[in-house]
Amino acid sequence: MKFLKSLAVVLCALALSGCTLLAIADAAGSAVVYGVKTTVNVLDAVTPDIINKK
Repeated sequence: MKFLKSLAVVLCALALSGCTLLAIADAAGSAVVYGVKTTVNVLDAVTPDIINKK
């Protein structure tokens, strides 16, 4: 019975660390996307004729 409890604790710890890694990766990906959007918006504001060729 003690072995099963130990196994359950290890599995829970692995599941939590996996979720934490996914959350960190998601936050990093979001930061990159918003960083690129901000860069494009700033370039568009500074030099609108380069990005908006009309």
